[in-house]
Amino acid sequence: MINVVPVDEQSGEKLGLGVAGTLAGRTDTEIKDRDTRDPTTLDADRFECKQTNFDSHVTYAKLDLWAKFKDFQIRMRSQVVQQQARDRIMIGWNGLIAAKQTDRVTNPLLQDVNVGWLEQIRQNRPTHVFDTGAVAPDKIVIKKTGGDYRNLDALVYDAIAKFLPEWVQGDTELVCIVGAGLLHEKYFPMVDGEDKPSEKIAADILMSKKSLGGKQVVQVPFFPAGTILVTRLDNLSIYEQEGTRRKTIVDNAKRNRVETYESVNEAYVVENYDFALLIENIEVQDGE
Repeated sequence: MINVVPVDEQSGEKLGLGVAGTLAGRTDTEIKDRDTRDPTTLDADRFECKQTNFDSHVTYAKLDLWAKFKDFQIRMRSQVVQQQARDRIMIGWNGLIAAKQTDRVTNPLLQDVNVGWLEQIRQNRPTHVFDTGAVAPDKIVIKKTGGDYRNLDALVYDAIAKFLPEWVQGDTELVCIVGAGLLHEKYFPMVDGEDKPSEKIAADILMSKKSLGGKQVVQVPFFPAGTILVTRLDNLSIYEQEGTRRKTIVDNAKRNRVETYESVNEAYVVENYDFALLIENIEVQDGE
């Protein structure tokens, strides 16, 4: 589960206490003193909480229309809170910059609201980004013959071995975060080919236990196409600065509506880059 972490300061060092490496060892104390090791993450990049506005309004006409429902305000608030959560997830996967003036038309996936988790990996740990193969200079080609890999499982399995530290590779909490597209490429042929009852049962079992490269699959909304993020779910955080959540309600008769202005200072944080591997520019091609 993604963490929402309250922080006192608007900026500072990350708070995560992710393990930074192995601890077990032995020292010949007749020769030297025993050496200690800091077990916490060695990543020293800072976070900075940016103000994010979640402003909305409801017109007088809609208020009058729904006045007969006593729970209208509860319904309305529930929708707003749900959309705020969806927006945060969208920013986490697609955010590239924190622009002073955002543009929802140019950036429909809220790319300019804040720097999300994937972009944090690109900027702060580029050695954990796998985005090009040998077949083409700008993509990783998945094809039965003539591609970089024959299937997605081989891609994930090899990428984990090449890009993640050996002591991280076997972590049982590692998952593959993906969107719907790549799962369709892998599992649709199984579903489409189920003619016999036994084949349907086998397909159902596989669909209920989706995996890539031996890691459990977590399908999420708004995730970029052709992309896989291998990480622990508790490695992704949203830092929220305490005392910055503000809400003002204005009855704006000039516009015949009630306006709600909400804001909070927040930052998207990858706690430990050792546990993060971004695979992108994946292209699955048909044919032999």
